[in-house]
Amino acid sequence: MFEVIKQEGRARRGHFSCAHGGQVQTPVFMNVGTQGAIKGGVSALDLRDLKCQIELSNTYHLHLRPGDETVKTLGGLHKMMRWDGPILTDSGGFQVFSLAGLRKITEEGVTFASHIDGHRIFMGPEESMRIQSNLGSDIAMAFDECVENPAPYDYVKQSCERTLRWLARCKAEHDRLNAQPDCVNPGQLLFGINQGGTYEDLRIWNMQESAKIDCDGYAIGGLAVGEETAVMYRIIEAVEPYMPADKPRYLMGVGTPSNIIEGVWRGVDFFDCVMPARNARHGKLFTWSGSLNIKNEKYKLDEQPIDPACSCPVCRNFSRAYLRHLFKAEEMLAMRLAVMHNLWFYNTLMERIRDALDGGEYAAFRSEYSAKLGERV
Repeated sequence: MFEVIKQEGRARRGHFSCAHGGQVQTPVFMNVGTQGAIKGGVSALDLRDLKCQIELSNTYHLHLRPGDETVKTLGGLHKMMRWDGPILTDSGGFQVFSLAGLRKITEEGVTFASHIDGHRIFMGPEESMRIQSNLGSDIAMAFDECVENPAPYDYVKQSCERTLRWLARCKAEHDRLNAQPDCVNPGQLLFGINQGGTYEDLRIWNMQESAKIDCDGYAIGGLAVGEETAVMYRIIEAVEPYMPADKPRYLMGVGTPSNIIEGVWRGVDFFDCVMPARNARHGKLFTWSGSLNIKNEKYKLDEQPIDPACSCPVCRNFSRAYLRHLFKAEEMLAMRLAVMHNLWFYNTLMERIRDALDGGEYAAFRSEYSAKLGERV
């Protein structure tokens, strides 16, 4: 399923395979299609042209609309979306704790109010596994509790202990569901999630115990939710030595191009974030010289592509001036083109990271681009 083929320090170059699609080259960025679509008018058919390797969808949102049973009846998420590559579904845990209204957490799971119409929903480890089994994703994420940073030590300790108990229940239910004759994807994998807030001792303990539950990969969750970037890097460095070396490592919800470069440097293989699509929809575009706001007046007569160093479909065909006009005119095409460019940029960034690792030149790549890609043009 996963093999590390080269290392430079902690940075890892590898490949990964699962039930759908060919061999995924890692490090990899997963393009986020929350409700089965990339926000901004980009379809699964577009994703192939944008060099996407793995698509990520959201368990919580798809459970509410159109309903996971509906998706199963339609043949699973791959068939419904017309995407033949790997899909990862998150557990719904983050959305339960960030989007839902009043909620009650017990050992069994969480009772909460739908953010759509307020109706009461219960979700626990078994429910999350059943929903993700119905969706038929290639990678299911364990159900966890994501706490705010910072949070009191005692609460975080109780929370990460409960998350560990939930992981054992997820594993048991996941194995049971994969063996059912009507399972949409009997090859579905399960990734556990490391929690523990910003406390290194809790993070390490949780990771050591999680590794005893034989998952197919492990994620670091609960970061990029309020803590400083330096704290996030410190936690990754603390946890990484305790993550199984022969399993994929996934940093959830991260992040900026610089975050990704630094995450790879610290041993991470998988990334996802809504940032490239969300920023694009507001006119913030990524280039190899830094980011720019295409709505600025200075681009009104600029006939250059978004990034002269980019070969995406947008940069090959349209000017900054035209894209600025589309945003000012509030044309839907503006968001589509901007999202396409940013996703291409992120997927190309991962290609260049892999090329640098292949050539034993990642330290130099990091030195050149980590700070630069965080600057404004």
